[in-house]
Amino acid sequence: MNDPFVTTEWLAAHLSDPNVVVLDGSWHMPNAARNAQADYLAGHIPGAVFFDIDGVADTDSPLPHMLPTPSAFARMVGALGIADSMTIVIYDELGLFSAPRVWWTFVTMGACDVRILSGGGPKWRAERRPTETGLVARPRVLFEPDFNPARVVDFDTVRARSQDGASQIADARPAQRFHAEVPEPRKGLRSGHIPGSTNLPVSMLTQDGRMKPADQLATLFAERGIDLEQPLITSCGSGITAATLALAAELAGAKSVAVYDGSWTEWGGRTDADIET
Repeated sequence: MNDPFVTTEWLAAHLSDPNVVVLDGSWHMPNAARNAQADYLAGHIPGAVFFDIDGVADTDSPLPHMLPTPSAFARMVGALGIADSMTIVIYDELGLFSAPRVWWTFVTMGACDVRILSGGGPKWRAERRPTETGLVARPRVLFEPDFNPARVVDFDTVRARSQDGASQIADARPAQRFHAEVPEPRKGLRSGHIPGSTNLPVSMLTQDGRMKPADQLATLFAERGIDLEQPLITSCGSGITAATLALAAELAGAKSVAVYDGSWTEWGGRTDADIET
């Protein structure tokens, strides 16, 4: 794949480009006691639009931040001033946590050029680059979706692949959650993992808020017994870091990667889903 990352130097030089739109895609775990939108209003990269992961979603689903329909997505992001033809640069304030979810969403919906700011907000701030406060509103534009259904899978597909082994399943959650050694951060969920899945914690993929080099990522997948020549499904708690794991797999050379959108919030919340501990 082409390099999905841009540097802070590149972004600083292109902030005034009318075809570049910057998105703050910050999102925090339910138990983090941190409000991403409040943080955005208090200070963000100049011109950046806040992308609400929980808001630009299927609001009819009982699950959090599930992909909306392509038409609903197009309507929502068009209202934010984001066109499918623009260069879309995404960052988050943890370095590299939720930005890949936003990247995956736009790629899945057919945006032409989607990038992630390497090092994110922390690197931008550490370099003493400018920030601004308040809400950024852009004129409404047209986003024409070109949805790629191969990039996302649902519960029934994952259950079938768990049983027949036709796709590998990798789980990005911390090892203690994967092995049911600690409770899930969301109340009401059982603990454990999808039968037959492999644990590759997302924390192993990054260093100092940036993705590790492709060769190191490939080694990590190989060490976990994941064959990147074969189909791969990624999962996590609610579909956020599953996108980071999918991105890492693609950077390492994976041929076919799909994200299980419902992830453990759906699987662990269903009584008809088998669980391993």
